[in-house]
Amino acid sequence: MTAAARPAGPVAVIGAGTMGSGIAQAFASSGYETLLLDVERRFVDRAVGGIEKSLSKFVEKGKMSESDKTATLARIRGGTDLEAAAKATLVVEAVPEVLEVKRETFRRVAGVVPRDAILATNTSSIPITELANGVPEPSRFIGMHFMNPVPLMALVEVVRGLATSDETTERVMETARGLGKTPVLVRDFPGFVSNRVLLPMINEAVFALMEGVATRESIDTVMKLGMNHPMGPLALADLIGLDVCLDILEVLHRGFGDPKYRPCPLLRQMVQAGWLGRKTGRGFYEYA
Repeated sequence: MTAAARPAGPVAVIGAGTMGSGIAQAFASSGYETLLLDVERRFVDRAVGGIEKSLSKFVEKGKMSESDKTATLARIRGGTDLEAAAKATLVVEAVPEVLEVKRETFRRVAGVVPRDAILATNTSSIPITELANGVPEPSRFIGMHFMNPVPLMALVEVVRGLATSDETTERVMETARGLGKTPVLVRDFPGFVSNRVLLPMINEAVFALMEGVATRESIDTVMKLGMNHPMGPLALADLIGLDVCLDILEVLHRGFGDPKYRPCPLLRQMVQAGWLGRKTGRGFYEYA
């Protein structure tokens, strides 16, 4: 990475869930001093343990040396106090996909970090302009939507809000390239590109299952073998999290007012049952 692309200070990742831990790993692996924050220490410790396991797999496959693994882990510092982010020049938020939770996070972060620090959200569907509303210096606010699993997926959707400056956009595009990612600039519409296209497909697969068109295995096999998808839509929904899928569909339905984005009743029912996919051990499939 060039000196111009790398922020002058450390990077703070807010939220130590699946996405946050993956984002922290990507930055630390690229040489950044990385602060990983969450509301409870146990979430941070679990995330760091997951990062260590992920890095070990890279070592086993010969994609990383043991010394590089050690150095990467040494660049990650976990915590629960936002004040620790006081010197961060880039903040990437990866808290739950709930508008008010994200807004409150940025309200608190903006009061801690320098006024010229870039504030990036990993939201997968919430409008960037709406999240930036009320943030001091909204020109520094931008969407930086990573794909799951972050260490393996090359794409980053870079989403400009109405007030996002050219300078912020270019810095984030260069930063993403420095991580070995391919940034794609998109406009601020609900779902951006990735989820505007992906979630209706998943939703239609759930409708097909609910209506008895085919079994879960058959639906996924058709998409894998017929469309050359690496994973079927129902298995992919389990990986994403059915609650996340529902949240994104709600944003699309509300944002566009189009009934084609109406969440399938079966999806809503499964979320109500707590069958959220891999993270709960049961979704469209069962997991040990």
